[in-house]
Amino acid sequence: MKNSIGTSVILTLAGESHGEAIVAVLDGIAPGIPVNEAFIAEQLAKRRPQGPTDTARREPDDYRIVSGVFNGCTTGAPLTIVIPNVNVRSADYEATHTLARPSHADYTAHVKYGGFEDWRGGGHFSGRITAGIVAAGAIAIDALSRKGIKIGTHILECAGVADAPFEAANPEALGAQLDSIAKLDFPVLSEVREAMEARILEAKADGDSVGGIIQTAVCGLPAGVGEPWFSSIEGELANAIFSIGGIKGVEFGSGFALAGMKGSEANDSFCIEGGEVRTRSNHNGGVNGGISNGMPLIFNAAVKPTPSIAKSQDTIDMDGCNEAVLELKGRHDPAIIRRICIVVSSLTAIVLCDQLALRYGTDWLR
Repeated sequence: MKNSIGTSVILTLAGESHGEAIVAVLDGIAPGIPVNEAFIAEQLAKRRPQGPTDTARREPDDYRIVSGVFNGCTTGAPLTIVIPNVNVRSADYEATHTLARPSHADYTAHVKYGGFEDWRGGGHFSGRITAGIVAAGAIAIDALSRKGIKIGTHILECAGVADAPFEAANPEALGAQLDSIAKLDFPVLSEVREAMEARILEAKADGDSVGGIIQTAVCGLPAGVGEPWFSSIEGELANAIFSIGGIKGVEFGSGFALAGMKGSEANDSFCIEGGEVRTRSNHNGGVNGGISNGMPLIFNAAVKPTPSIAKSQDTIDMDGCNEAVLELKGRHDPAIIRRICIVVSSLTAIVLCDQLALRYGTDWLR
């Protein structure tokens, strides 16, 4: 398994869904960065299940920082965060663990690791592992905010209900939008929460699940970050975001809609506003040639419906190599889209810390 990402600032993840703990190690982070433990707890709360639209598994996420922080600041040594698992029910998986859950990693993990994988709750492939991303990401988000860089993600669409989009071409308005969703546990920009939750609960009542589209924005990122060709800022971010199991598509700026535009429509004309270089539109999502251009960095990500559903599904028995029917029990999310927003923001922050360290040096964040 490759469980690390980054070149200068490196995140490593360890743990299983029903193991003793989730562990995140943030290596290469500059010394002297304040660590706000209350903020880490707030960010973890955004990922935590909260109501009927989420799984019934409730973990307190009482994390511990066991290295890399002294007197409230990073030391420059590897920063290690441990998040205990305390609310596990492995018995829910005993009867069906040889049956491959459709659209899960059960079958592929079984083949790759020869049957030695931890199958309880999805093991190392579980969404539970993202708690480590959020805990480490909180430190990165806070550090970036001190440099004037804001990051946020909202639910652009869920089960056919659409939210208003970010103001991609207006950094001032976008900054206000990011401030508005920063404290929300259900991040939307308009009055669509009730409609989205109603659709989620409809699917849950039918033993089914739903997905949607999330939109992430980065405001205040300086121009010149990223490398051409094989380390473009789009490529580095897409690599990270696709590591999250529920993500099945990523597009920057206007993305696939650019295919239906003419060049005169798609091109982002340059201008000078307030003594700063800007573009009048932002169809390219703040990136040209794989390098940030100083405009807001914008990307959308497609979130698939939660694969664990209560309906009967055709599958195979991995031990007997024969066809079977799966009737899944246990605690599962009818939609992960609300909880995945903070995960994507957190991973985005970690990637940007790495890219900024490569551009300006490891102490730039201090």
